[in-house]
Amino acid sequence: MSLGFYFDATRCTGCRTCQIACKDRMDIQDIGPRPRSVITKEAGEFPNVRMFHIAMACNHCENPACTEACPTGAMYKDGESGIVLHDDDACIQCQSCVQACPYGAPQYVDSAAQIYKCDSCKALREGGYNPVCVDACPMRALDFGEMDDLRQKYGADLTADFANLPDSSGTAPNLLIKPMDLGAGSPAIREIVL
Repeated sequence: MSLGFYFDATRCTGCRTCQIACKDRMDIQDIGPRPRSVITKEAGEFPNVRMFHIAMACNHCENPACTEACPTGAMYKDGESGIVLHDDDACIQCQSCVQACPYGAPQYVDSAAQIYKCDSCKALREGGYNPVCVDACPMRALDFGEMDDLRQKYGADLTADFANLPDSSGTAPNLLIKPMDLGAGSPAIREIVL
């Protein structure tokens, strides 16, 4: 079984409700860390410019770079669900996982001396609930589930490679994105810092 996220780039308005809900569930008080983050980008050249958003968290990759880099096994892949998890007690805070992940999913929080990352709201899911980011999204741009079920539900035009995200061939992320049309050709893409 491979569990993962679906993200509909055509529906996301960049409201960041998913990001706030995730931080709230994890009780992260620091300003910086965001286990789920919304990235705003701009594509094209004047006068044909489009702004869009990408909601990113841990992609629970098939070949996670973070687990390979972790010297203690604190970052590991659950054999049953395929979710990438972190064991705080086994972590030596070397931050190898932070440096290895091409998506920036594991994040070190100095004030807590701890690594934070999306665990797909494992405890909530075990109680029969969705991850908080999925239920918080007012536009229903996020979903979570078994990858084959998500493909069947949302169609064949899904990708894990979109708008300057890292190439998926190395880590094989369990992420399905419904891309939006960014215009003709290969538009220049720039991140907008809000």
